[in-house]
Amino acid sequence: MVGDGTHGARDARDPRELRWAHGGPGAVPAMPPPPPVPPMPRQAPAAGPALTEWLRTARPEAEPGVWRYGHRPKPPEDPDRLDDRQLLGGAALALLGGLLVWSLAYNGYLPPLMWPLGWIMPDSWRGTGKAVNLIHVYRVVLALLLAYVFGRLGRWDEVWRRHVRPRPADRDGAGTTPAAVSGGGPADPVLWPRLRAAGEHAAADRLTAEIHAGRMTDVDYARIERAWQSVRAEPARQPEFAREVLERGAAAFTHPSGARDLPVRAARHDLLTGQVRLGAAPDEERNPYAYRGVRLALEPALLSTSLLVVGPSAAGKTSRVVRPAVESLALQALAGRAAVVAVGAPGAGLGPDEAYDVVIRLGSPGSAHDLDLYGGTEDPDEAAAVLAEALVGDAPGGPGVPGSEADTRRAATVLAQLIGPHRAAHGRFPSVPELRELLDGVPVALAALRQACEAAGDGAALRELDARERQSGRPGDPGPLLADRIALLDRPAFAGFFDTGGTTRPFAMRDLEHPLRVRIDLPERGHAEASRLLARLLLAQFTAGARNRDERSLFACLVLDDAEQTLTPASVRAVQRLRTANAGVVLALRSLDELPEPLRAAAVGAVGCRVVLSGVSTWDGEVFAQAWGREWVKTEDVTHNPDFSGGPLRRAARGVRTLFTGVRATTRSVTVRTVQRERWSASDLAHEVPPGHAVVSLTTVRGETSPPVLTRLGE
Repeated sequence: MVGDGTHGARDARDPRELRWAHGGPGAVPAMPPPPPVPPMPRQAPAAGPALTEWLRTARPEAEPGVWRYGHRPKPPEDPDRLDDRQLLGGAALALLGGLLVWSLAYNGYLPPLMWPLGWIMPDSWRGTGKAVNLIHVYRVVLALLLAYVFGRLGRWDEVWRRHVRPRPADRDGAGTTPAAVSGGGPADPVLWPRLRAAGEHAAADRLTAEIHAGRMTDVDYARIERAWQSVRAEPARQPEFAREVLERGAAAFTHPSGARDLPVRAARHDLLTGQVRLGAAPDEERNPYAYRGVRLALEPALLSTSLLVVGPSAAGKTSRVVRPAVESLALQALAGRAAVVAVGAPGAGLGPDEAYDVVIRLGSPGSAHDLDLYGGTEDPDEAAAVLAEALVGDAPGGPGVPGSEADTRRAATVLAQLIGPHRAAHGRFPSVPELRELLDGVPVALAALRQACEAAGDGAALRELDARERQSGRPGDPGPLLADRIALLDRPAFAGFFDTGGTTRPFAMRDLEHPLRVRIDLPERGHAEASRLLARLLLAQFTAGARNRDERSLFACLVLDDAEQTLTPASVRAVQRLRTANAGVVLALRSLDELPEPLRAAAVGAVGCRVVLSGVSTWDGEVFAQAWGREWVKTEDVTHNPDFSGGPLRRAARGVRTLFTGVRATTRSVTVRTVQRERWSASDLAHEVPPGHAVVSLTTVRGETSPPVLTRLGE
C-alpha cells in the first residue's frame, strides 16, 4: 500500500546528495547526477498497448490478487449452471429434435401441426394464389415457433452468451474493455482532469501533448501523478510543480538516476494499480468460482503482509515469482513510490545491473559500493541488538549457548559494552578486525580502548569496559561465540568492506526513505556461512530501519532470493510488525526444512501471502494445509445394495443375467452430506500441483484474504 505522503516530489531529488561508495581505491559515486534532458522513449509499456489505450482501460475493483487491468467482473455463481459438455450436447440434441419435428410437419406427417392453417384459411381462398401465400407464411411462423420452443429446451441463449458472442481480446492483458473510458470525455485520464480542476490548464496541455507525441511512458505518468499527490498534500508547492512540468514535460521529477524505465521487463506491469501479473487461475472446479479463469497479480497492498515462496530448485521461484516482484518494485521506485533491496547470489537472475541504483558485490574486489555493518544507526544499543541478532540469533539454545531470546539479549549487551565505548572514544563504531580483537579479549586492544576512553574523560564508557572485563571468561560468556561468528567477516575477501572510517558513506537501510533500487550479491561460493550471516544481518537491519523511518509514504521491501537459515524467532516477530510500517519482505525457500523446526509453522503464519510451487514434500504441504484450514463442502455417498424388488419373473430375469455376466443386480442410493474438508491437503500439494503451477493465497493489509488458488505461473 502506497501512502499519500507530503514528500513525494522532494524525495525524488534528495538522493542526489547521497553516495554509497566502496571504501577501496578507485571508488566511484553510486548515483551520478542525471543528464539534463533524459532520452525520450516512444511509448510504454514497451510490449503493451499505446499509452492512451492503457490509461483509458477500465480497472474495476476486484477480489484480492485479481489483475484489475481490463478485468471483467464475473456474474454471481449459478448453482444450476451446466458445464460446457452438457450445455453443448443439450443444444445439439434440441437442434436435431427441432429439425426432425419441422421435417415431419413440412412433409405432412404431423397433421395436428397443420390443423390451425385450415381453421384460419377462408374457403374462398382454397386453390388460389392467396392460399399458397398463406401456407408459406404459416410455415415461417411455425418454424419460428419451433425454433423458440427447442431453443429454450436446448438453452441456445446460454450457448450464445458463453461461446458465440464476441468478447474483447485480452490474451496479454492489453485489450480494451467496454468499460474503458471513452477518449475525449471530461474524465479522460489522457487529459489530466485533476490538474485542470486545480486550474493548471497549461501544465495539463503540455502533458497531454507529450502523451499524444509518444514521449511519455507509463513510469512517467505514475511518477508525475505521484508528484501531484504530494502537491495536493502541500498546496504551496503547486507553482513549483507547474514550472517543472512546463520546462521538462514528461521528464519532470525524474528519478535521481535519470532513468525513466527499466532496461528490460520480464513481466506484465500496471503502474496505475501498482500490480505485476503473476499468472492465471485455470477455470476448473478446484479453484473458487470468483478466481476461475482470471489472472492473479501482486501489489504493495499484498506485499505489505510479506510473501513466502516455497518450491524446489528449478521450480520457478526466482524467474516466475521473485523476479517479477523485484521488477515491479524497481519500476515503482522510478515512479517515486517504493524502495527495494534485492538480496541473492551472483547471477541469481534478479535483473541487470542497469536496473539498480546501487549494486553491492560483497567479497568482490570490483564492487564499487559498500555496506554499513551497523545499519546506519548512531545508537550503540540499537546497533548491538541488530548485530547480535545476525551473529547468534540462529544458534541452538542450550546452557551457555546463545539462541534463546535471553541469550540474544546477553550477546547484545556484550556488543554494546564494546562498541559503545569505542564510539565514545573514536567517534565511530569499530571495524570488523577491531571488533574481533575486542571480542577475543586481546589485551593490547582492550588497553588501547581504555586509554582512549580515559583521554576522552568518558566515565560511562569506562564502566562499560569494567563490566565487560568482569564478565569475560565466565561460564556462558557469549564473547567467544561472538568472536567466532564475526571472524567469518574478517577474511581477506572482505578486507575492503564494512568501512567505518568515515572516508566513504556505505549504503545503510536507513537510506530507504528515498526511492532506491539496491541489489546486494552475497558471496555464497566459498563463503556460505558468511552469506547466511549477512542475510540475517540485512533482515534484522531492514526490519529495524523500516519501522523507524520518518518517511513512510514510500513502500519499502526486502527481497531474499534464498532465505535459508535466515529467519530467527525475533525476525519472525519483526516481520509481522512491518504491516503497520508500509513495508514487507519476500522470502524464498527451497523447503521449510531450511528453517528450524519450531519456526516452520510460525514463519508460515507470520506472512500474509504464500506461494507453494509444484514439487514440495508432503511434510511441507502439511504445514501449509494447516495454515489454510478447512471449508464446508457437499459430498455424495453412493451405496449399492442387492436388488430384490419385483415379481418372480423379474427376479428370474435378474438371476439369468447374473449367471451369464457374473455381476449381481444392485440398487443405487445417494446420500448428500455437508462436511469439512481441507482446502488443499498435504498430499494434494505434493502430488496434484502440475509443473509450472503454484497454489497461491494472498492477504491485504486491510485483512482481505483470498482462498488458496491453483495458478499457472507466467501467464
